[in-house]
Amino acid sequence: MLSACERTVAAGERLFEAGDAGRSVFVVRSGEIELVRSGPGGSCVVARVGPGEPFAEQAVTLGGRRTTTATALSDARLLELDADAFDAMCRARPEIALRWIGALAARLDELEDVVAARAVDDAASTLVQTLLRLAEPGEDGARIPGTLRSIAAEAELTPLDAYRALHPLLERRLVRLVDDVLQAPDLDALKRGLPPDA
Repeated sequence: MLSACERTVAAGERLFEAGDAGRSVFVVRSGEIELVRSGPGGSCVVARVGPGEPFAEQAVTLGGRRTTTATALSDARLLELDADAFDAMCRARPEIALRWIGALAARLDELEDVVAARAVDDAASTLVQTLLRLAEPGEDGARIPGTLRSIAAEAELTPLDAYRALHPLLERRLVRLVDDVLQAPDLDALKRGLPPDA
């Protein structure tokens, strides 16, 4: 039996939790829904969906349990479709399936940007740890011996990733290049990620 119905939720109301069985998909008619995924490093907002946008299709299309927790950020009206209704709608009106695929592709693109940003953050953290380990303290801060290539190898990064991670440190004056040698004016500031005069 096919089931599609309109559902109204109040701001702050949870629609479902990660781990719940996924029996339906939703389309936002009005309002905004936040999707949060929890993991070992804490919780992360993976999407905020608004009018016309679908969500919660993964558990229905792939089978299994919800991977996110959905909470209304504002009062919202939703169209809720059970798995059979969703399947029948996509078969009867392929343009709906194509729009859904487009929305999924856009969400995937956003998530790839998040993953890329986190990779840069991870590279920066790895580089800072390596710089602190290699640092030779002196009167005017610390000297960090080696070339970019040798420092990258020590950090187990590619030279390009090491360069990308080093650039913001140079801009923020946490390290400086003096006579082709990296120097850290203040190792504590480098460790905290703050400029030495902050």
